[in-house]
Amino acid sequence: MKKPRIKHILTNRRRHKKSLSEFLPPKESMPRITNETVAAHREEVLSSARKYIYPLQHSKHRIVIISLALFIVMIVGFFTYSTLALYRYQSSSTFVYRVTQVIPFPIARTGGRFIAYENYLFELRHYMHYYENQQELDFDTEAGQKQLAEYKRRALEKVVNDAYIKQLAEQSNVSVSNQEVEDQLKVVRAQNRLGNNENVFEDVLKNFWGWSVDDFQRSLRQQLLTQKALATLDAETNERARVALQELQSGADFAETAKKYSDDPATKEAGGEFPAPVGRSSPELTAQTTEALFALQAGQISGLINIGYALEIVKTIEKTPDRVRGAHILFNFKDINTYINDLKEQQKARTYITLPTNEDLEPRQ
Repeated sequence: MKKPRIKHILTNRRRHKKSLSEFLPPKESMPRITNETVAAHREEVLSSARKYIYPLQHSKHRIVIISLALFIVMIVGFFTYSTLALYRYQSSSTFVYRVTQVIPFPIARTGGRFIAYENYLFELRHYMHYYENQQELDFDTEAGQKQLAEYKRRALEKVVNDAYIKQLAEQSNVSVSNQEVEDQLKVVRAQNRLGNNENVFEDVLKNFWGWSVDDFQRSLRQQLLTQKALATLDAETNERARVALQELQSGADFAETAKKYSDDPATKEAGGEFPAPVGRSSPELTAQTTEALFALQAGQISGLINIGYALEIVKTIEKTPDRVRGAHILFNFKDINTYINDLKEQQKARTYITLPTNEDLEPRQ
């Protein structure tokens, strides 16, 4: 029984070997590889492989070209969209605002300087946020559209004026340090004018103006720069204030000096005295004024205080931990536009958007 099975297996092997031999080249036609011929044979094998390598390299080249072309199309499309959104449709969306924070699209030019579109949106968006959320103004209504047009004009005028103020400040060698901003921020926080703790402070900024603390510091820096530039430029007011302070330091009566020099008609005839005692967060006085009043002892007089629109000398008459009875002498600065307008005559501003007027927004008959 075993012999026929062994014979069958051997027969199948011979048949399989024979079928494989049909696919192999004749032995005499197969090249013999030696040390002398190995280089030639290697080149022959590589050359046969190149017909597969070259198409692959060509495909990679095409992929690179196509990817580069798509990237260029995307960039062109992005800039086209952004340009239309900013200059034709004047969008103030969050996305467009973020774009202007990265790419310095200009909105105007003063002299040889461009004004960033982002500055304009920064001002406009906090106007819109306040009136939408605190005044519940609907900008989609006819009245809302007219109001929005007015806010746009204000925002554009402000950023243009701010650009001129920066030039005036540079000409007067005036700048604002980070420490000055921090000090002013501490004064505002200490008086609880925008909340009595860090979280409340941040919530007030966000809810009222849509600002972060950094945004508030940015606005505060511009205010301080305007104040310092104006104080430097208005030599006449500085001189009046200096003379009045010198008289007080020489023993002059505060009430009589206030009647002589003060620009505040509401307190001048009362010897500069405020109508009622003031608290630390009194909204009718500036943060600098209340800080000085509470820092002085009863009977003491301050030096010159820059409160932005004026110089001021204050006196603490009576004092409790929470209230101060005080008086002041006010020296109003000239309007900053007095100096801006002179610069505007020399360097005309050119804007890159046209804002609608109220007549443009009137419904057609």
